[in-house]
Amino acid sequence: MAAGQALAAEVKVAVAANFTEPAKEIAARFKARTGHDATLSFGSSGQFFAQIANGAPYEVFLSADAERPRKAEAEGLGVAGSRFTYATGRLVLYSKTPGLVDARGAVLKSGRFRKIAIADPRTAPYGEAAVETMRKLGVEAQLRPKLVQGASITQAYQFVDTGAAEVGFVALSQLAGATGGSRWVVPAALHTPIDQQAVLLKTGAGNAAATSFMAFLKGAEAKAIIRRYGYEVPRRP
Repeated sequence: MAAGQALAAEVKVAVAANFTEPAKEIAARFKARTGHDATLSFGSSGQFFAQIANGAPYEVFLSADAERPRKAEAEGLGVAGSRFTYATGRLVLYSKTPGLVDARGAVLKSGRFRKIAIADPRTAPYGEAAVETMRKLGVEAQLRPKLVQGASITQAYQFVDTGAAEVGFVALSQLAGATGGSRWVVPAALHTPIDQQAVLLKTGAGNAAATSFMAFLKGAEAKAIIRRYGYEVPRRP
C-alpha cells in the first residue's frame, strides 16, 4: 500500500462544462482503480483553449468540440496522435414548465416565452449548435432579441433552472435523471455533430497520471458512465 501511494500522482484536467457530472464520476473511478488524483476544472472550451495557449498548467483537455483539440495539436500544445473522440453530445431545448416545449420544438416558432438561454456560441460548442439549429429552422432573427447568453452551458442551464429564462438550449447530459418540465431533443441533422475530443497536452506528456487518465477514458468503465449521461460513445476512439 505504501509503495502504491508513493507512486500515485496528480493530473490537472480542463473539462468542458457540459461534461461536469460524468467527469466527476470518472475521476472517482480513476482514483479507485489507479490511486492517481484527477483534479478537475470546469468551464467553456474556448476559454480553456485561450488559457492553455497562455501557459495554464492543465495536462489533459476534455473539450466539447473537435476543433480546439485539433488546434492544440497543430499549434504544438498537444501531443501529436493523442487526440480522440470520447463522447458525442446531444442538444436539448428544455423548460421547467410542463407542456411549454413540444415534441417537435414548434415553440421556437410560436415564441411563447420572454427569454431563451444559450451558451456563448463564440466559446461554447453547445451554444454554436444552438445558433445553427435556430438558423436551420429559420427563427434566429426572430429570437435574437430574446436571447440570454451564459458564459458556459452550465450557466445557460442555470438561467432555465432559476426561471431567468423560460426555455433554453442545454446539454442532454445536464438532464440525466431529471423528471418534470418539458424538453425536445434536437435532431442531430439540425447542427454540426458535437464530437467532444480529448487531447493530452505537452505539459502532461511526462506525467504517468495524465497518460493513465487518457487510457482510462477510452476504457469500458468510463464509456459506461458516459453513455449513462446521454452521450453517444464511438466504437473506436
